[in-house]
Amino acid sequence: MTTTVSTQLLESARALADMIKAADSFVFFGGAGVSTESGVPDFRSHKGIYTNQPSAETMLTPSYMERHPESFWEFYRELFMSFDPKPNACHIALAELESLGKLSHVITQNVDGLHQAAGSRNVIELHGTGQRFYCRRRHNFSLEQVRAMPLVPICPECGSPLRPDIVLYEEPLNSDNIGRAIDAIAGTPLLIIGGTSLSVYPAAGLINYRQRSAKYVVINKTTTPGDHRADLVIYEPIGAVFAAAMLNFETGN
Repeated sequence: MTTTVSTQLLESARALADMIKAADSFVFFGGAGVSTESGVPDFRSHKGIYTNQPSAETMLTPSYMERHPESFWEFYRELFMSFDPKPNACHIALAELESLGKLSHVITQNVDGLHQAAGSRNVIELHGTGQRFYCRRRHNFSLEQVRAMPLVPICPECGSPLRPDIVLYEEPLNSDNIGRAIDAIAGTPLLIIGGTSLSVYPAAGLINYRQRSAKYVVINKTTTPGDHRADLVIYEPIGAVFAAAMLNFETGN
């Protein structure tokens, strides 16, 4: 059984590497599954945040943050600020492919900053970043600065409460980021989707802007609504897939 799975993964990784080589460039669109291998919890799996905290979607809203600041920040700090995840093989491979001129953009639904930590520069963060916080007067603060503040952080410059620079439930996505993502997807000859169930809208709908002639790859542990349209579908751990693909890409085998 182990040999069969391993063989399938290697064959899939070889096919992925061949598609990357053949394309002038590609765009990567990623979700929570990209970071779970770094220990970051996702939302919808059987071990996800919703399973352990069914009220998460209510708590991660601006209205809840304003009405119940202590409860919001207790939850937020435990969820996003209690540990320091490191980039995994997928993040590292994508950064390397960008440095080689193959990857044009990473479009991510994650807020953990791991793509930048791995070295990626052209990152479009659809849901913002948990690495930055701001007050009502737009004074900015880093994650480390806020960690050192009291439970409910207050701006030392103006006295107004801080909030994370992420898109909370009830809030729209940033229109500039949406426009950049659409342009990137519409212009790429190869779109690779990874670690996402393609069930979170409007982000998931952005992939429909790709060209009809563009190749389309899905890498996810479970099925997605877009699998039937893909040129290649891989149901394997995304870090292992990209690690194996990079070996094929670099050696030419």
